[in-house]
Amino acid sequence: MNKTDSFMLIAGEASGDALAAELVSAVLAASKQSGDGRAPQFFGAGGTAMAAAGVELAFDLTEHSVVGFTDVVKNYFKFRQLFNQLFALAIERKPDVVVGVDFGGFNLRFGHALRQYTRENPFSKWNPKIVQFVSPQVWASRPGRARLLEADYDLLLSIFPFEKDWYARRAPKLRVEFVGHPMVGRFPKAEGRRPKAEGSAAAPAILLLPGSRTSELKRHLPVMLDALELIQRKLPTSRARMVLPNPALQKLAARLSAPPPQVEIQVGNLPEFLAQTDIAIASTGTVTMECAFFGVPAVTLYQTSWVNFEIAKRIVTVKWATMPNILAHEEVYPEFIQSAATPQNIAGAALELLQNESRRQKIKSQLAGIVASLGGPGATGRAARAILSLFA
Repeated sequence: MNKTDSFMLIAGEASGDALAAELVSAVLAASKQSGDGRAPQFFGAGGTAMAAAGVELAFDLTEHSVVGFTDVVKNYFKFRQLFNQLFALAIERKPDVVVGVDFGGFNLRFGHALRQYTRENPFSKWNPKIVQFVSPQVWASRPGRARLLEADYDLLLSIFPFEKDWYARRAPKLRVEFVGHPMVGRFPKAEGRRPKAEGSAAAPAILLLPGSRTSELKRHLPVMLDALELIQRKLPTSRARMVLPNPALQKLAARLSAPPPQVEIQVGNLPEFLAQTDIAIASTGTVTMECAFFGVPAVTLYQTSWVNFEIAKRIVTVKWATMPNILAHEEVYPEFIQSAATPQNIAGAALELLQNESRRQKIKSQLAGIVASLGGPGATGRAARAILSLFA
Protein backbone atom coordinates (compact mmCIF):
# COMPACT_ATOMS: atom_id res chain seq x y z
CA MET A 1 0.00 0.00 0.00
CA ASN A 2 1.41 3.37 -1.01
CA LYS A 3 2.29 5.96 1.61
CA THR A 4 1.15 9.39 0.50
CA ASP A 5 3.49 12.11 1.74
CA SER A 6 1.98 15.57 1.81
CA PHE A 7 4.26 18.52 1.03
CA MET A 8 3.29 22.12 1.71
CA LEU A 9 5.46 24.59 -0.25
CA ILE A 10 5.55 28.36 0.13
CA ALA A 11 7.33 30.63 -2.37
CA GLY A 12 6.66 34.35 -2.60
CA GLU A 13 8.86 35.50 -5.46
CA ALA A 14 9.32 34.52 -9.10
CA SER A 15 12.76 32.99 -8.50
CA GLY A 16 11.46 30.96 -5.56
CA ASP A 17 8.43 29.86 -7.58
CA ALA A 18 10.72 28.46 -10.30
CA LEU A 19 12.95 26.78 -7.71
CA ALA A 20 9.97 25.21 -5.92
CA ALA A 21 8.70 23.83 -9.22
CA GLU A 22 12.10 22.21 -9.85
CA LEU A 23 12.07 20.80 -6.33
CA VAL A 24 8.66 19.19 -6.93
CA SER A 25 9.99 17.42 -10.03
CA ALA A 26 13.08 16.31 -8.11
CA VAL A 27 11.05 14.95 -5.19
CA LEU A 28 8.83 12.98 -7.56
CA ALA A 29 11.88 11.58 -9.37
CA ALA A 30 13.66 10.66 -6.12
CA SER A 31 10.54 9.02 -4.72
CA LYS A 32 10.09 6.96 -7.87
CA GLN A 33 13.75 5.95 -7.92
CA SER A 34 13.66 4.84 -4.28
CA GLY A 35 10.93 2.33 -5.04
CA ASP A 36 9.46 2.69 -1.56
CA GLY A 37 5.92 3.14 -2.84
CA ARG A 38 5.60 6.74 -1.69
CA ALA A 39 3.26 9.01 -3.62
CA PRO A 40 4.03 12.64 -2.77
CA GLN A 41 1.33 15.27 -3.09
CA PHE A 42 1.93 19.01 -3.08
CA PHE A 43 -0.04 22.08 -2.07
CA GLY A 44 0.68 25.57 -0.79
CA ALA A 45 1.23 29.05 -2.21
CA GLY A 46 3.46 30.19 -5.04
CA GLY A 47 3.12 31.13 -8.68
CA THR A 48 2.58 29.86 -12.18
CA ALA A 49 5.64 27.59 -12.26
CA MET A 50 4.50 25.72 -9.16
CA ALA A 51 0.99 25.39 -10.55
CA ALA A 52 2.39 23.96 -13.80
CA ALA A 53 4.44 21.46 -11.76
CA GLY A 54 1.27 20.13 -10.16
CA VAL A 55 1.17 22.06 -6.89
CA GLU A 56 -2.35 22.79 -5.65
CA LEU A 57 -2.18 26.53 -4.94
CA ALA A 58 -4.29 28.26 -2.31
CA PHE A 59 -3.40 31.55 -4.04
CA ASP A 60 -0.62 33.18 -6.06
CA LEU A 61 1.74 34.56 -3.43
CA THR A 62 4.22 35.87 -6.02
CA GLU A 63 1.75 38.60 -6.97
CA HIS A 64 2.42 40.22 -3.59
CA SER A 65 6.22 40.32 -3.67
CA VAL A 66 7.71 43.41 -2.00
CA VAL A 67 11.17 44.53 -0.99
CA GLY A 68 12.39 46.71 1.86
CA PHE A 69 11.10 47.53 5.32
CA THR A 70 8.70 50.26 4.25
CA ASP A 71 6.99 48.08 1.62
CA VAL A 72 6.53 45.35 4.20
CA VAL A 73 5.00 47.81 6.68
CA LYS A 74 2.68 49.30 4.07
CA ASN A 75 1.45 45.81 3.20
CA TYR A 76 1.41 44.45 6.75
CA PHE A 77 -2.30 43.72 6.99
CA LYS A 78 -2.38 42.08 3.56
CA PHE A 79 0.51 39.79 4.46
CA ARG A 80 -1.00 39.01 7.85
CA GLN A 81 -4.20 37.90 6.11
CA LEU A 82 -2.26 35.70 3.66
CA PHE A 83 -0.17 34.31 6.51
CA ASN A 84 -3.24 33.44 8.57
CA GLN A 85 -4.91 31.81 5.57
CA LEU A 86 -1.88 29.58 4.96
CA PHE A 87 -1.53 28.80 8.66
CA ALA A 88 -5.14 27.67 8.85
CA LEU A 89 -4.62 25.56 5.72
CA ALA A 90 -1.57 23.88 7.27
CA ILE A 91 -3.48 23.02 10.45
CA GLU A 92 -6.41 21.70 8.42
CA ARG A 93 -4.40 19.51 6.05
CA LYS A 94 -1.50 18.61 8.35
CA PRO A 95 1.28 18.12 5.78
CA ASP A 96 4.18 15.80 6.54
CA VAL A 97 6.69 18.42 5.38
CA VAL A 98 6.51 22.20 5.13
CA VAL A 99 9.10 23.69 2.79
CA GLY A 100 9.71 27.43 2.64
CA VAL A 101 11.46 28.31 -0.60
CA ASP A 102 13.48 31.50 -0.21
CA PHE A 103 11.14 34.40 0.86
CA GLY A 104 12.89 34.31 4.23
CA GLY A 105 11.04 37.00 6.17
CA PHE A 106 7.65 35.38 5.60
CA ASN A 107 8.77 31.76 5.73
CA LEU A 108 10.81 32.02 8.93
CA ARG A 109 7.82 33.49 10.75
CA PHE A 110 5.63 30.76 9.30
CA GLY A 111 8.00 28.01 10.40
CA HIS A 112 8.20 29.49 13.90
CA ALA A 113 4.40 29.73 14.17
CA LEU A 114 4.02 26.09 13.10
CA ARG A 115 6.63 24.86 15.56
CA GLN A 116 5.05 26.85 18.35
CA TYR A 117 1.64 25.37 17.50
CA THR A 118 2.91 21.78 17.61
CA ARG A 119 4.65 22.42 20.94
CA GLU A 120 1.46 23.80 22.42
CA ASN A 121 -0.62 20.92 21.04
CA PRO A 122 1.46 17.80 21.77
CA PHE A 123 -1.55 15.48 21.69
CA SER A 124 -2.51 16.39 18.12
CA LYS A 125 0.07 13.83 16.87
CA TRP A 126 0.97 16.24 14.08
CA ASN A 127 4.62 17.23 14.06
CA PRO A 128 5.65 18.16 10.50
CA LYS A 129 9.21 18.38 9.33
CA ILE A 130 10.01 22.04 8.67
CA VAL A 131 12.52 22.86 5.93
CA GLN A 132 13.91 26.07 4.48
CA PHE A 133 15.34 25.87 0.95
CA VAL A 134 17.76 28.79 0.42
CA SER A 135 19.10 30.29 3.60
CA PRO A 136 17.79 33.71 4.57
CA GLN A 137 20.68 36.16 4.52
CA VAL A 138 21.17 36.09 8.27
CA TRP A 139 24.91 36.21 7.61
CA ALA A 140 24.37 39.68 6.12
CA SER A 141 22.11 41.10 8.84
CA ARG A 142 20.51 40.02 12.13
CA PRO A 143 22.72 36.96 12.70
CA GLY A 144 20.79 36.17 15.89
CA ARG A 145 18.06 34.68 13.73
CA ALA A 146 20.33 31.66 13.20
CA ARG A 147 19.37 30.52 16.71
CA LEU A 148 15.68 30.84 15.84
CA LEU A 149 16.24 28.62 12.82
CA GLU A 150 18.04 26.15 15.06
CA ALA A 151 15.08 26.02 17.42
CA ASP A 152 12.36 25.67 14.78
CA TYR A 153 13.76 23.93 11.70
CA ASP A 154 14.61 20.32 10.92
CA LEU A 155 16.66 21.12 7.82
CA LEU A 156 18.18 24.12 6.08
CA LEU A 157 19.20 23.64 2.44
CA SER A 158 22.04 25.98 1.55
CA ILE A 159 23.01 27.09 -1.95
CA PHE A 160 26.22 28.99 -1.09
CA PRO A 161 29.36 27.14 0.08
CA PHE A 162 30.28 29.36 3.04
CA GLU A 163 26.90 29.06 4.77
CA LYS A 164 27.32 25.61 6.33
CA ASP A 165 30.41 26.64 8.29
CA TRP A 166 28.80 29.96 9.20
CA TYR A 167 25.83 28.15 10.79
CA ALA A 168 28.03 25.53 12.42
CA ARG A 169 29.72 28.27 14.45
CA ARG A 170 26.47 29.95 15.50
CA ALA A 171 23.75 27.27 15.47
CA PRO A 172 25.53 23.91 15.75
CA LYS A 173 22.34 21.88 16.33
CA LEU A 174 20.76 23.05 13.07
CA ARG A 175 21.12 20.52 10.26
CA VAL A 176 22.48 22.40 7.25
CA GLU A 177 23.12 20.75 3.90
CA PHE A 178 24.99 22.55 1.14
CA VAL A 179 23.24 21.25 -1.98
CA GLY A 180 24.84 23.63 -4.47
CA HIS A 181 23.38 26.44 -6.53
CA PRO A 182 20.32 25.47 -8.61
CA MET A 183 21.56 27.67 -11.43
CA VAL A 184 24.36 25.20 -12.12
CA GLY A 185 22.80 22.64 -14.39
CA ARG A 186 19.76 24.76 -15.09
CA PHE A 187 21.51 25.99 -18.23
CA PRO A 188 23.36 22.86 -19.37
CA LYS A 189 24.40 24.36 -22.70
CA ALA A 190 25.74 27.52 -21.13
CA GLU A 191 29.13 26.24 -20.07
CA GLY A 192 31.72 27.19 -22.57
CA ARG A 193 29.47 29.80 -24.16
CA ARG A 194 30.93 33.10 -23.16
CA PRO A 195 30.15 36.57 -24.50
CA LYS A 196 32.35 37.83 -27.27
CA ALA A 197 35.24 40.05 -26.29
CA GLU A 198 36.72 40.86 -29.65
CA GLY A 199 35.65 44.20 -31.02
CA SER A 200 33.80 45.15 -27.82
CA ALA A 201 35.16 48.68 -27.82
CA ALA A 202 33.98 49.17 -31.40
CA ALA A 203 30.42 47.81 -31.19
CA PRO A 204 29.64 46.60 -27.68
CA ALA A 205 26.43 44.84 -26.71
CA ILE A 206 25.05 46.14 -23.41
CA LEU A 207 22.36 44.41 -21.36
CA LEU A 208 20.17 46.38 -18.94
CA LEU A 209 18.72 44.39 -16.03
CA PRO A 210 16.82 46.83 -13.79
CA GLY A 211 15.20 44.24 -11.49
CA SER A 212 12.19 42.01 -11.07
CA ARG A 213 10.00 44.19 -8.82
CA THR A 214 7.97 47.29 -9.60
CA SER A 215 9.81 49.40 -7.03
CA GLU A 216 13.19 48.37 -8.44
CA LEU A 217 12.14 49.21 -11.98
CA LYS A 218 10.87 52.64 -10.95
CA ARG A 219 14.15 53.54 -9.24
CA HIS A 220 16.67 51.84 -11.51
CA LEU A 221 15.35 52.34 -15.03
CA PRO A 222 15.78 56.14 -15.29
CA VAL A 223 19.32 55.91 -13.91
CA MET A 224 20.23 53.10 -16.31
CA LEU A 225 18.85 54.91 -19.34
CA ASP A 226 20.72 58.10 -18.42
CA ALA A 227 23.91 56.07 -17.99
CA LEU A 228 23.31 54.42 -21.35
CA GLU A 229 23.00 57.82 -23.01
CA LEU A 230 26.40 58.82 -21.60
CA ILE A 231 27.93 55.53 -22.80
CA GLN A 232 26.53 55.95 -26.28
CA ARG A 233 27.96 59.43 -26.57
CA LYS A 234 31.39 57.84 -26.22
CA LEU A 235 30.53 54.67 -28.12
CA PRO A 236 27.80 55.58 -30.62
CA THR A 237 27.88 52.14 -32.26
CA SER A 238 26.97 50.36 -29.01
CA ARG A 239 23.77 48.30 -28.93
CA ALA A 240 21.52 47.97 -25.89
CA ARG A 241 18.88 45.48 -24.86
CA MET A 242 16.75 45.34 -21.72
CA VAL A 243 15.43 42.06 -20.32
CA LEU A 244 12.48 42.00 -17.93
CA PRO A 245 10.91 38.92 -16.32
CA ASN A 246 7.28 39.48 -17.32
CA PRO A 247 4.98 41.48 -19.65
CA ALA A 248 3.61 43.58 -16.77
CA LEU A 249 7.03 45.06 -16.09
CA GLN A 250 7.56 45.55 -19.82
CA LYS A 251 4.43 47.71 -19.96
CA LEU A 252 5.49 49.60 -16.86
CA ALA A 253 8.93 50.26 -18.36
CA ALA A 254 7.33 51.76 -21.45
CA ARG A 255 5.18 54.07 -19.27
CA LEU A 256 7.85 55.08 -16.79
CA SER A 257 10.63 56.26 -19.00
CA ALA A 258 10.13 55.43 -22.63
CA PRO A 259 13.42 53.81 -23.65
CA PRO A 260 14.98 55.18 -26.83
CA PRO A 261 14.13 53.18 -29.95
CA GLN A 262 17.62 51.68 -30.13
CA VAL A 263 16.96 49.82 -26.84
CA GLU A 264 15.25 46.48 -27.43
CA ILE A 265 12.97 45.37 -24.59
CA GLN A 266 12.71 41.61 -24.19
CA VAL A 267 10.63 39.49 -21.81
CA GLY A 268 12.36 36.37 -20.52
CA ASN A 269 15.04 34.29 -22.30
CA LEU A 270 17.74 35.91 -20.16
CA PRO A 271 20.29 33.09 -20.68
CA GLU A 272 20.13 33.55 -24.46
CA PHE A 273 20.83 37.26 -24.18
CA LEU A 274 23.54 36.89 -21.54
CA ALA A 275 25.41 34.62 -23.92
CA GLN A 276 25.41 37.41 -26.53
CA THR A 277 26.34 40.46 -24.46
CA ASP A 278 29.62 42.13 -23.58
CA ILE A 279 28.64 43.77 -20.31
CA ALA A 280 25.54 44.14 -18.16
CA ILE A 281 24.26 46.97 -16.03
CA ALA A 282 22.25 45.16 -13.37
CA SER A 283 20.36 45.42 -10.13
CA THR A 284 22.31 43.75 -7.30
CA GLY A 285 19.77 40.90 -6.98
CA THR A 286 19.73 37.27 -8.06
CA VAL A 287 20.41 38.18 -11.67
CA THR A 288 24.04 38.99 -10.84
CA MET A 289 24.65 35.29 -10.23
CA GLU A 290 23.29 34.53 -13.69
CA CYS A 291 25.65 37.15 -15.10
CA ALA A 292 28.48 35.41 -13.24
CA PHE A 293 27.50 32.01 -14.60
CA PHE A 294 27.71 33.29 -18.15
CA GLY A 295 30.99 35.11 -17.50
CA VAL A 296 29.48 38.52 -18.17
CA PRO A 297 31.28 41.51 -16.65
CA ALA A 298 28.73 43.79 -14.99
CA VAL A 299 28.24 47.08 -13.21
CA THR A 300 25.73 46.69 -10.39
CA LEU A 301 23.53 49.18 -8.57
CA TYR A 302 20.76 49.41 -6.04
CA GLN A 303 18.55 52.24 -4.88
CA THR A 304 15.80 52.17 -2.30
CA SER A 305 13.89 54.67 -0.16
CA TRP A 306 15.75 56.82 2.36
CA VAL A 307 14.10 54.98 5.27
CA ASN A 308 15.01 51.54 3.92
CA PHE A 309 18.59 52.63 3.31
CA GLU A 310 19.00 54.10 6.79
CA ILE A 311 17.66 50.89 8.35
CA ALA A 312 19.92 48.76 6.14
CA LYS A 313 22.99 50.80 7.12
CA ARG A 314 22.38 49.90 10.75
CA ILE A 315 21.81 46.17 10.40
CA VAL A 316 23.75 44.99 7.33
CA THR A 317 27.20 43.68 8.15
CA VAL A 318 28.53 42.58 4.75
CA LYS A 319 30.68 44.91 2.69
CA TRP A 320 28.87 44.41 -0.63
CA ALA A 321 25.31 43.89 -1.83
CA THR A 322 26.27 41.98 -5.00
CA MET A 323 26.51 38.23 -4.38
CA PRO A 324 29.51 37.52 -6.66
CA ASN A 325 31.45 40.18 -4.71
CA ILE A 326 30.46 38.56 -1.41
CA LEU A 327 31.55 35.13 -2.64
CA ALA A 328 34.86 36.48 -3.97
CA HIS A 329 35.56 38.64 -0.88
CA GLU A 330 36.38 41.50 -3.20
CA GLU A 331 34.72 43.88 -5.63
CA VAL A 332 34.67 41.83 -8.82
CA TYR A 333 31.69 43.80 -10.12
CA PRO A 334 31.86 47.59 -9.67
CA GLU A 335 28.97 48.29 -7.30
CA PHE A 336 27.08 51.53 -6.70
CA ILE A 337 24.53 51.81 -3.90
CA GLN A 338 21.98 54.54 -3.19
CA SER A 339 23.45 58.05 -3.80
CA ALA A 340 26.54 56.55 -5.47
CA ALA A 341 24.31 55.02 -8.17
CA THR A 342 24.51 58.02 -10.50
CA PRO A 343 24.45 57.88 -14.30
CA GLN A 344 27.97 59.33 -14.33
CA ASN A 345 29.41 56.68 -11.99
CA ILE A 346 27.67 53.81 -13.74
CA ALA A 347 28.61 55.01 -17.22
CA GLY A 348 32.20 55.60 -16.15
CA ALA A 349 32.55 52.07 -14.76
CA ALA A 350 30.85 50.55 -17.80
CA LEU A 351 33.09 52.42 -20.22
CA GLU A 352 36.17 51.35 -18.30
CA LEU A 353 35.10 47.71 -18.62
CA LEU A 354 34.26 48.05 -22.30
CA GLN A 355 37.53 49.74 -23.17
CA ASN A 356 39.82 47.61 -21.02
CA GLU A 357 40.21 44.11 -22.44
CA SER A 358 42.56 42.91 -19.69
CA ARG A 359 40.12 44.04 -17.00
CA ARG A 360 37.28 42.12 -18.63
CA GLN A 361 39.39 39.00 -18.91
CA LYS A 362 40.40 39.25 -15.25
CA ILE A 363 36.75 39.54 -14.22
CA LYS A 364 35.82 36.52 -16.34
CA SER A 365 38.55 34.50 -14.65
CA GLN A 366 37.27 35.55 -11.23
CA LEU A 367 33.71 34.66 -12.21
CA ALA A 368 34.81 31.20 -13.34
CA GLY A 369 36.30 30.60 -9.89
CA ILE A 370 33.07 31.74 -8.22
CA VAL A 371 30.93 29.45 -10.35
CA ALA A 372 33.26 26.51 -9.69
CA SER A 373 32.64 26.93 -5.95
CA LEU A 374 28.87 26.51 -6.33
CA GLY A 375 28.84 22.74 -6.71
CA GLY A 376 27.95 20.58 -9.69
CA PRO A 377 24.62 20.18 -11.47
CA GLY A 378 21.74 18.56 -9.59
CA ALA A 379 21.16 20.92 -6.65
CA THR A 380 17.41 20.30 -6.53
CA GLY A 381 17.98 16.54 -6.72
CA ARG A 382 20.28 16.73 -3.72
CA ALA A 383 17.76 18.93 -1.94
CA ALA A 384 14.96 16.43 -2.63
CA ARG A 385 17.01 13.53 -1.29
CA ALA A 386 17.90 15.48 1.84
CA ILE A 387 14.22 16.23 2.46
CA LEU A 388 13.17 12.63 1.89
CA SER A 389 15.88 11.47 4.30
CA LEU A 390 13.88 13.17 7.06
CA PHE A 391 11.40 10.28 6.78
CA ALA A 392 14.08 7.67 7.47
